[in-house]
Amino acid sequence: MSGLFIAGTDTGVGKTLVAKALIERYVAAGKRVAAMKPVSAGCVQTPEGWLNDDVAQLRAASNVALPLALMNPYAFELPIAPHIAAQLAGIEIDLARIESAYREIAVQSDEVIVEGVGGLLVPLNANQTAADIVVRLNLPVILVVGMRLGCLNHALLTVEAMQQRGLTLAGWIANRIDPAMPAFDANLASLQARISAPLWGLASSSTLRWQENIPF
Repeated sequence: MSGLFIAGTDTGVGKTLVAKALIERYVAAGKRVAAMKPVSAGCVQTPEGWLNDDVAQLRAASNVALPLALMNPYAFELPIAPHIAAQLAGIEIDLARIESAYREIAVQSDEVIVEGVGGLLVPLNANQTAADIVVRLNLPVILVVGMRLGCLNHALLTVEAMQQRGLTLAGWIANRIDPAMPAFDANLASLQARISAPLWGLASSSTLRWQENIPF
């Protein structure tokens, strides 16, 4: 089994788009591919429990059937920062529970695609952030960069935070979330010059075009 963690420079930058595309690529290659979103915020109540739209999309793309509570151990109704959502729900997000769920998923799969929540340093509780999930699961990261004004700072700060924690950046995706972004090519070139990991793909709207150099 191997896995990847999909992180983003912010919320709403296309992590789910990239996670789905990775799942579909592995499924097409004949792999058993599971999806996991350890923490979600912004859910609707269903007979199976709280369901987040990102989770529903990942579940539909995966070919490993999982109980909702295993795929998404922490699901909160309101679309707010997870540590605040957890406080309002009267619980604390526990990384041991997330790791246990991941290990249970991993034994059923060839690949596990884990989608993060918000940006890499969004708090989970009083002492831990989403980055601590990556540390705990020991997964390489694919970083989704939301290409809009401010993306250089957001991306480079995220990469620096990863380096400080000893995380492995396997590659990154440039997602043009602002179609009217001025100097897109110059911004992309600036990121390529400053991020040592390879650019895996270019995304825009609901499509993703892979680069030729990705290792699968």
